[in-house]
Amino acid sequence: MHYPAHVRSMEVLRPGSTPIDLDTWFAKNCDPGIMGFLVEELGLTPDELALEHDIWRTFTARETPHFYPGFLEALAAYKAEGGRVAVVSHSESHVIEAHYRAADGGHGPMPDLVFGWELGSDRRKPSPYPVIETVRRLGLEPRDVLVVDDLKPGVVMAQAAGVDAAAAGWAHDIPSIRAFMTNSCVAYFATVPDFAEFILH
Repeated sequence: MHYPAHVRSMEVLRPGSTPIDLDTWFAKNCDPGIMGFLVEELGLTPDELALEHDIWRTFTARETPHFYPGFLEALAAYKAEGGRVAVVSHSESHVIEAHYRAADGGHGPMPDLVFGWELGSDRRKPSPYPVIETVRRLGLEPRDVLVVDDLKPGVVMAQAAGVDAAAAGWAHDIPSIRAFMTNSCVAYFATVPDFAEFILH
């Protein structure tokens, strides 16, 4: 959903240019991160960023992505055992909540907390704010928390908050990202069953 929105934004903002491919999109989101890529590399102005954001919101409002098979079942089993789930995303929180509500016929697990893009640059990942707030609101200790993410900003967030990070490797397999995540995380989950096995056992 985010990549097609970016392609459309480039068609509007940089007509005639060739957008980056999907693997490069993941790599840029990993490093330097989405805002570093848009501002420092593409040189988008504040007005262009606002238009890019509007296009992105159009895509997120009309598209409902599917969860990877087994992911919701793993979360449901984890919550049934007393686990707590917080979602930290570069999507907006109301969009994330709507996607969870729409999943599994409306009977899937809901996250306990959601931290979205609307928090602003000083509170969205890679800021440690979402993790620190999760610890505070849910009455946890840092040792109780595991951040699972597929890209560098989530790892940086975890490290800044003093908690462990694990890699969600099932969405893509890009060598540079895999190398960074493998070296920076306590575990690398190549598949959703790997993730489920870890959190449930």
